[in-house]
Order: sequence, then structure tokens, then C-alpha cells
Amino acid sequence: MAMTGRQNGSRTVVIDCFPESLSRHRDHQAVVAVDVIRATTTAVTAAAGGWRCFPVASIEAAVELAQDLQDPLLVGELGGNTPYGFHLSNSPAQLASRTDAARPIILLSTSGTRVICEASRDQAVYAACLRNYTAQAATLAAHHPRVAIVGAGARGEFRMEDQMACAWIAELLVDAGYQPLAETVELVKRWSGATVEAITDGNSAAYLRATGQSHDLDFVLAHVDDVQAAFRLEGGELVSVPPAVRSQSLEQLSWGAS
Repeated sequence: MAMTGRQNGSRTVVIDCFPESLSRHRDHQAVVAVDVIRATTTAVTAAAGGWRCFPVASIEAAVELAQDLQDPLLVGELGGNTPYGFHLSNSPAQLASRTDAARPIILLSTSGTRVICEASRDQAVYAACLRNYTAQAATLAAHHPRVAIVGAGARGEFRMEDQMACAWIAELLVDAGYQPLAETVELVKRWSGATVEAITDGNSAAYLRATGQSHDLDFVLAHVDDVQAAFRLEGGELVSVPPAVRSQSLEQLSWGAS
């Protein structure tokens, strides 16, 4: 991909992976957590569907928070297994089929919710996935000159689907004039123009098929860029960025690519 847009050293974007990488990016104004299969897809699906969604980094945090919420729905996995006492796994497809949006959701995952919860309190923290990558990039372009997009990773691997979502967000920012740092330019080139079906060759997709959870893979493939909102962590809850802000940011993206 030919890099377009203005190269402005004061506006930078970097792609990284794993919760442990967060310490390298404390000087960035915004952190975007990406865990396509499945935590941030579940989080975006929840928040877009009307649930109040509270990501947590541990079982202990989930249990403590559950005492403060009214009839919460415990959703998540650790090491691929649904923790004892949880109502359902970290499944966007299962969540989307439910009709109890009045219940707040406590969301836990092995890596994805750790990225969300362990970022610095001084940073703006977002959860993004393939469902809302365009809206996420637009919001970043409007408000945050220095951005770190962090894939969750699994079993020591920067998974294909997370690379794709991170790269697609970064590509829009580069087109808006952001300078890509470190290996970001190579990742953007790798995934520019790719189709979402490419992730079906990855280890995450293989895991879902092997464990009888292909419905979540089908859900991810069928829901790409269909949520026009970004979701920011505020007081422990993922909240939607107001529509007026999204409109403004989309205009800025168009301006940056001219």
C-alpha cells in the first residue's frame, strides 16, 4: 500500500500486541484494545446492543463488581474455558441472540479485557473490533494525536484477526496524516486490501471450529464495519462516543486524506 496523507510527526500511530506491551506506550494519549476473537467483538456487540458493559481483568475483579451491580450477566472465558458461575462464554453470537439487555454485563477474557483494564488511567481507552473499525479511526482522528493500537494476543501469538483489525484502523489514520511507528507500516501493508475471510486460516478460527464454536467465527465474518460507534472506557464501563463527535471525526478523516 502506498502511504498517503500528510506525514506529521506530532500525530503518530503504533501497533503492538499483548497486555505486557502497554508499558511501552504510556506516552500515548489513547490506547485501542483489539481482541477480535472474541473479547472486543463481544464488548462492542454488548454496548451497541444496549447492554451496560463492564470489562474486568480477573475473576476476583468480576466477583467484586458483581456485588455492586443489579443482577449482572457474567460473560467470559479464561484459557478458553467459561469460569464457574458465569452465565455464558465470551461469545458475541450467543450474546446477540439474548433479549435481556436490561442486565449489566461483566466481561472477562484471558487477554482482551486485560488490555482494556490495565492501560493507564491517564489515557483514553477504547475497545474496538472489525465491527467498528471505521468509527474507531474517525474518533481517534478527531481527538487523539498519539495512538497505540494493541492486539490482545493469544498463546504468545499476535493473531491474524487482531493484526487485521489493528492494521485497518491504522491505515485510516495514516491516510488522515498520522506517522506510522515501528512495525506499523509493515502491518498496514500486509493487511491493506485483504478480505475478512483471510482470518479463517488462523489459529483462532481453527480453535473455534475444533471446539464447536464456529458460530462465533461466522458472526465475526458476517459483521464487519456495521457499528458506527466507538466505545470508550469511562468509570469502568464502555460507553458510546456521542454521534455528534463521530460526525465531526469523519469529516476530519476526509480532510486528512486530501
